[in-house]
Amino acid sequence: MKYIFSILLAAMLLFSCTSCNGTQNGDLGLTAEPKGASRYTAQKNADVYSQLDFDDNQEAEFAVRGRLDAPEALELTDADGDVIWSQKAYCFLEEYEKAPDTVNPSLWENTKNNHAYGLFEVCRGLYQVRGYDMANLTVIKGDTGWIVFDPLMSVECSQAAMQLIEKNLGSYPVKAVIISHPHVDHFGGIFGVMRAEERADVGLSLAEQLAGGKIPIIVPEGFAEHAIAENVYAGKAMGRRSNYQYGVLLEPGVTGKLAQGIGMGQSTGTVSYLAPTYEVKETGEVITIDGVEMEFQMTPDTEAPAEMNTWFPQFKALWVAENCTGTLHNLYTLRGAQVRDGAAWAGYITEAVTRYGKNAELTFQSHNWPHWGNQIVNDYLVNTAAVYKFINDQTLTYINQGYTSDEISNMIELPEKLAKNWYTRQYYGTVAHNSKAVYQKYMGWYDANPVNLNPLTPTDRAKKWVEYLGDVDKVLRMAKKDYEAGEYQWVAEVTNTIVFVDPENIDARLLCADALEQLGYQAESGPWRNAYLTAALELRNGNRAQSVKQAKNTGAMVLEMTASMMFDYMGILLDKQALADYDFTMNVNLPDVGEQHILRIKNGVLLVYENAQSDAADVSITCPKNALFYLLTNNQENMAKAMKAEGKAELVTLLAEHMNQVPVSGKSTFHIIEP
Repeated sequence: MKYIFSILLAAMLLFSCTSCNGTQNGDLGLTAEPKGASRYTAQKNADVYSQLDFDDNQEAEFAVRGRLDAPEALELTDADGDVIWSQKAYCFLEEYEKAPDTVNPSLWENTKNNHAYGLFEVCRGLYQVRGYDMANLTVIKGDTGWIVFDPLMSVECSQAAMQLIEKNLGSYPVKAVIISHPHVDHFGGIFGVMRAEERADVGLSLAEQLAGGKIPIIVPEGFAEHAIAENVYAGKAMGRRSNYQYGVLLEPGVTGKLAQGIGMGQSTGTVSYLAPTYEVKETGEVITIDGVEMEFQMTPDTEAPAEMNTWFPQFKALWVAENCTGTLHNLYTLRGAQVRDGAAWAGYITEAVTRYGKNAELTFQSHNWPHWGNQIVNDYLVNTAAVYKFINDQTLTYINQGYTSDEISNMIELPEKLAKNWYTRQYYGTVAHNSKAVYQKYMGWYDANPVNLNPLTPTDRAKKWVEYLGDVDKVLRMAKKDYEAGEYQWVAEVTNTIVFVDPENIDARLLCADALEQLGYQAESGPWRNAYLTAALELRNGNRAQSVKQAKNTGAMVLEMTASMMFDYMGILLDKQALADYDFTMNVNLPDVGEQHILRIKNGVLLVYENAQSDAADVSITCPKNALFYLLTNNQENMAKAMKAEGKAELVTLLAEHMNQVPVSGKSTFHIIEP
């Protein structure tokens, strides 16, 4: 087990416990400055050149193929003049013939490919703006206008992308917006391609929407539910963890942030949202918009809980959404999310091969660049499917042989020929952490060892290890020798244990940071690099979450939440201990949406009864659905204006006052690399 320090135990049991007391050993020579690559890191990265075929330039050629226009330097700002997206920051890539020692050469090549930005012609009538946000904005030319796919994350980015399109291809109306899946980098920029008042009437059939002259928003079934739930229920935790995954605290550079495998990172402009007007529900559904025929393939529980591919017969082109992306993707994403089904993911790709592979001459997608040629397309699809299926199946093989999650992640390796495909390299997801996702999906958190049924907290465990180990200064000196021998993972583990006992132990913090930094320099995965380097930054300089520049939210997503979603969110925000002795019932009447509910606070637990009312309720409130937002944010002034209460109105106030466990607005700043 990763927490068993057997080697240290054997050497240190005779020592008595000494307190850390913020110790700093002058003889260790540790400093808070970032370091260059060690000789071990430099050699490990140099070895990559002999492990992969750097003469294979297909992906680099495809990354720039069809480019029509691009500004000399790309840097986008918001209304306040703040930079919200920059390719200019990566101009340093042009200064090196080969990867510097502080960068994995494979990730360096991927970063150069993602630095290829501008307007691209995929084929005649089908265009993409790439490198203007983490995702691509795609437009298909119909008889009279544009069909837009996935309008980016930020309004400012999608506006700039549309301006580049209009400059080169002319100005045409948007006839429809199609969103492949409910991740914010694919819908947040929708106000950059259309206005709210241009949205078609959801009460009309799709044919009527198209005939009515307004813009339908077409999505896979379940889109709205998942778009809102993922960004709200665990949104604060995901936001903080995203600081590490996306490297938002890091500066681009050879010792800092590089590409993420699916782009350069997240923009920090204005995020918008419009509820969809039509859901695609079945594979094989065909829709024709403005003369363009599209056949949809449903791919739920792959990269997103709701997702779909699209086949364009007249272009012989397959839109593979985010199911194939020119990189190994995540079965589990480091920011946190529900695990994804590797076997299903592979199955939907092979279904696409069966349905469209014979005729497909190109694939294009919501990240990275297209692939052209029937044989190349089919190889691309099959090899991508094979990687996800291998990770799924081999993990299950090891599970049935009795191996645990940590053991499997250190054992599993792709077959050599699959591993050498540039478009399935580990730039975003990794084989190691994806195998953990498969383990979690089938086996959960428990490894069957009863010792691990209810382990101590990391801090309590660390205290006992330090007590048993005894002389912390000697441990640090031993760790420094291991660092000098290139044993960075071990050094990070043992020094971080000391940090969790005494966060003020400067030597432990600095040595842990140095070890994590070297791991970051070696990482092929952009998110792994970001996580290591962000942890090193915070160990050296303290928690930096408060300084993060966040995207601006229009609040549209909150207003699109159903009453049931708001009640679920209330249960998360509620101080359950404070209301542990209460038991009362509240009728909630929402005439604007025609709904009635019962809320019961049962010993601090919020229970919801849908489509019901109680004759014996302690209090009843009547209000518009969106006024529930005032309740969950404890906005007493607006509650008084919008809500009519009958009965014990003080209970409404009591409930609102205890919606205080998670901040609804603002940043989440909890510690990650220290207690």
